[in-house]
Amino acid sequence: QVQLLESGGGLVQAGGSLRLSCLASEDIFRRSDVSWYRQAPGIERELLIVLTSDDQTHAASDVKGRFTVSRNNAQNTVYLQMNSLKPEDTGVYQCNARGRRAGREYDYWGQGTQVTVSS
Repeated sequence: QVQLLESGGGLVQAGGSLRLSCLASEDIFRRSDVSWYRQAPGIERELLIVLTSDDQTHAASDVKGRFTVSRNNAQNTVYLQMNSLKPEDTGVYQCNARGRRAGREYDYWGQGTQVTVSS
């Protein structure tokens, strides 16, 4: 079972920036579609941004232009750079890796890291 571990969350003022990291226990990201999700209290978990295995990026409208995703395959790490943060960006951020290996599909999740944006 591949483990994903997010880090980099914290408290930041509105307008500030944070960079989240998602570290995998194995070399999984290079062949995966990697996504970042946000879970806010009372709100259904929402998909923020996807980096596909062929390096296409798809971002939700409310983060487009503010959030970017990248990966470092050598370090088994995916990053989420978040700029111009707003209080409504507050939530638990989780990374997800999906793909297919040895003929079987996989779907791995991290535990999440808390981001709090103060006004």
